[in-house]
Amino acid sequence: MIELNALTKRFGSPSTGILAVDGVTLKVAKGEVLGFLGPNGAGKSTTMKMVTGFLTPTSGTASVCGHDVVKDPIAVKERIGYLPEGAPAYPDMTPESFLDFCAQVRKMGERARGRIDHVVERVQLSGVLRQPIETLSKGFKRRVGLAQAILHDPDVLILDEPTDGLDPNQKHEVRALIREMAGQKAIVLSTHILEEVEAVCTRAVVIARGRVIADGTPSQLAARSRVHNAVTIAVRGAEKDQLVSELKRITGVRDVDHARQDNGLCRATAIAKHGHTIAGEVGALVKARGWGLEELRVEHGRLDEVFREITQAK
Repeated sequence: MIELNALTKRFGSPSTGILAVDGVTLKVAKGEVLGFLGPNGAGKSTTMKMVTGFLTPTSGTASVCGHDVVKDPIAVKERIGYLPEGAPAYPDMTPESFLDFCAQVRKMGERARGRIDHVVERVQLSGVLRQPIETLSKGFKRRVGLAQAILHDPDVLILDEPTDGLDPNQKHEVRALIREMAGQKAIVLSTHILEEVEAVCTRAVVIARGRVIADGTPSQLAARSRVHNAVTIAVRGAEKDQLVSELKRITGVRDVDHARQDNGLCRATAIAKHGHTIAGEVGALVKARGWGLEELRVEHGRLDEVFREITQAK
């Protein structure tokens, strides 16, 4: 549904301007929720603005549902729902009048009333429907922006920080809505909240300095973490040095971190070598030594750790 090929954007002159997006190539299919990640200034918002037709690419191509964003911009915009950064809306309008206006612009005709009622219910705007948008909280303004993005039931959704400004309950509701819509749409979700990627995304792409530097499922990226398959244990009856020594003898253990002892309880984290699973061997060691097991926890990787490592400038 979305296809980018060597998409590039440079601001300013070819020789001295800023290269914001540098040859991004990727596809997003129907049913995918793509988490689009990167540090500030990485090129995320610029890429999304080119996909939606708000910026013209310097070179390369972008198409949505088979329509080129430069050659057929109206057809692209008909198929896209876009929640931009800041969710701009007319401040003197109410959510009701704003959504009615959006429906008129999109020439929705007779189905407008039903769709407005539907999105108002889905994003829970009924309590502020006739209140001027300028008086709404940041969270409610964000929900108004999300409502207009899904109003026409588009094939593609481009969401830039959709839960920004929402409280935990509201974030949960929006994430549930995204999961509900995912099966019938291609969704691109830009966020700095990595737990959001793990909660709703089927795939994650990391961009830095305008280039794609990682692409995979959230679990695949998390598996690149140093602590993937690490095992943290807490036992009674062992001395710290003994525990560290015994853990290091396990074939799949690369290192032992955070060893400490207090109140008769000894804790340590055994770091697994790449491709090794060590939980069974650690458990067998505890049993063989007759230690009292208080805790055994397997770490499946930390997306935040991987993100920091791969996005830091070299």
